[in-house]
Amino acid sequence: MTRVPGGDGSLVSRYSAVVCDLDGVVYRGPTAVPGAVDALRALDVPVVYATNNASRPPEEVADHLRDLGLPCTPDAVATSSQAGAWLLSERVPVGSAVLAVGGGGVALALTEVGLRPVLPDDAATAGPVAAVLQGYGPHVRAVDLAEAAYAVQGGALWVATNTDTTLPTDRGVAPGNGSLVGAVANAVGRGPDVVAGKPGPPLYLLCAERLGVEPTSVLAVGDRLDTDIEGAVAAGIDSLLVLSGVDDLRDCLEAPAHRRPTWVSPDLSALHARPKSAAAGGASLTDLAAAVAAVHAAADARAGAANLASLVDEAESVLARVAHR
Repeated sequence: MTRVPGGDGSLVSRYSAVVCDLDGVVYRGPTAVPGAVDALRALDVPVVYATNNASRPPEEVADHLRDLGLPCTPDAVATSSQAGAWLLSERVPVGSAVLAVGGGGVALALTEVGLRPVLPDDAATAGPVAAVLQGYGPHVRAVDLAEAAYAVQGGALWVATNTDTTLPTDRGVAPGNGSLVGAVANAVGRGPDVVAGKPGPPLYLLCAERLGVEPTSVLAVGDRLDTDIEGAVAAGIDSLLVLSGVDDLRDCLEAPAHRRPTWVSPDLSALHARPKSAAAGGASLTDLAAAVAAVHAAADARAGAANLASLVDEAESVLARVAHR
């Protein structure tokens, strides 16, 4: 069942830091999600922006956030490329050759941990590689995926930065790295040896280490149940699902136990709300968390269809009242 913490301060005041997803939470493509920048600028706890999008280096992501009006330095950005390189640094010797598939952030992350990136165009003449780090890149080609498949078939350790099947953009939903990983998996007959980004815990644990806090004192914020929230559950930390991106309330209500958030909100303004407070005629974040938990409990108990439908209707009603608080 979703845990509903107590306390009377703002939601964010209950935590030492925030680890916030980007795509679908802070921005969609080049455009900020309405209200997101103001909500994040007003935080008085540290924030690390953790993204499964491995295509861009942290400096480029920080530039994007500054352009949107958020003060941000590269060390406040953690990418799944960095998490993947961090994992590889513990599994292969320093200086090992690693095939870097994806955007520029993949090769940079490998260099930062003392590994030698080999680009797909050089793979045919570079000799064997110890591993493959596969991340998203908007210009990834079929030949790049082929080189990844050849390396894996040759015995290289295969690390995927993430397996998000889709990527929200300002023009719609595009194929994500999971779709590209799937193409390689189809060729080699299996999936990656390790997935570094969400829904695994490594990216969240890397963020907590960088912040210098215990993982259990962090609030994870995201818009995807199958990555952001599942990763938070795996890492043992609380999470806030914002309904500004991929998943909606109905998705949340149907989620299995390993994808259930602690909190749910229409947007990032929830960070500054008192969870138990509601305007006249409205509902609180605690009300919504409890309504969601009631649906989950009924589903787990295999309650009758009529009872479950009534609880779903109640949760949707509560969300409507939270949205207009």
